[in-house]
Amino acid sequence: MKQLFLFITSLLVYALSFGQIATNRNNLDIVKSVYLTPAGDEMGLPILHMGQFGDPTGQLLLRFDLLEEHPDDLRYRFLHCNAEWKVDSLELADFFSGPNEMPITNYQSSFTTLRNYSNYYQLLPDPSGYFLISGNYILEVFPTDYPDSVLFSRRFVVCEDIADISATVDKTTSGYGNVNNDQEVSIAVTPQRNSFLLQQPNYYHVVVQQNRREDLKRTMPFSNYSGESLVYRWKKENVFPGGNHFRYFDISNLRAAMYHVARIEMLGNDVFAFLQPDDVRGRKAYTQYNSLNGGMKTNIRDRNNPHIESDYVWVNFSLPMERPYLDGNIYIVGDLTLWSLDDNSRMDWNQRYKAYTKRLLLKQGYYSYQLLFLPTNESEAETSRIEGDHAVMTNTYNIFVYYRAPGARYDRLVGFKTTTR
Repeated sequence: MKQLFLFITSLLVYALSFGQIATNRNNLDIVKSVYLTPAGDEMGLPILHMGQFGDPTGQLLLRFDLLEEHPDDLRYRFLHCNAEWKVDSLELADFFSGPNEMPITNYQSSFTTLRNYSNYYQLLPDPSGYFLISGNYILEVFPTDYPDSVLFSRRFVVCEDIADISATVDKTTSGYGNVNNDQEVSIAVTPQRNSFLLQQPNYYHVVVQQNRREDLKRTMPFSNYSGESLVYRWKKENVFPGGNHFRYFDISNLRAAMYHVARIEMLGNDVFAFLQPDDVRGRKAYTQYNSLNGGMKTNIRDRNNPHIESDYVWVNFSLPMERPYLDGNIYIVGDLTLWSLDDNSRMDWNQRYKAYTKRLLLKQGYYSYQLLFLPTNESEAETSRIEGDHAVMTNTYNIFVYYRAPGARYDRLVGFKTTTR
């Protein structure tokens, strides 16, 4: 409780307001291992689907840790966003039938771990309310006594499923990109006959995201009609770098070094896992490899409950190199860093060891990641520099179809589809 109190007394107001961009973010170092997934599918995207009478079928499961010995009194709330993830002007009564703030009622303290923490979990939405409309949403978690001091926020979506989506992913053939390195996504959107959606491309906002990369999410330009379908293809925005398979390591067992772990050391109550040095794969041949595509999964080999019996480990990453890059930075990207290109994910050049290095505090389990290069003054990172690009790579593409009719106050999410190369 002491750490949280000190945080609250010095924190700037982080609660989102109208017009601000909502992102996945942790505002405090003691917030760890946040999962927001469909109940029963801990690796799934946080998406709900509208039911027959407006209720989403199913629920989301929120689970996270606070690195404190005693649980704190926490609450959560929802905000509605437009297609570009900016908080819109809708009031709570416009998009949710329940109260404005709801308590997180389920938590457990860690058991027989070196570092004490509290594990919270909550099904969303709870029986007191349901979502009235589709679209982009943000979840904010905050201390009950300090509603303007947000501990963390997470994105999720509610979909109506009234527009059918067909999509293909293959080697690029449009003349953009390289046939050996890049992949091209072609999309057709067909409004269902009873949906009353106007077949006008300027009312639609089609977004394609490769894997879960926030920097590789693009709005598709309209190409042409095909019967009753709106088609999005043959544009440079449709071409994505193929990338390479995700790197992977296993810290579910601290008694012995597991996959991609060179050694494990203990110092007092801290555990350190030193991963095997990574390498530059940009010019290496592609080898098929199964991984979590950037995902993570809490796991422990010799205990019963991974959520409260897993320890936290300082994981050390390294990328040996003769000299540093002067035209950009290298980032560790995946669920373990919220897919963000920021200080938390940026590797630092270590002159002594002639390597880029990074240390992250992670819970025991499985993790996958990529090392991406972000050129100076650019917003989209490159896979080609460190990982390499291969058109045969198995990538997942998430397709979101938004719709706003003339005079409407919000963007509806009328279709969603995941397709894999």
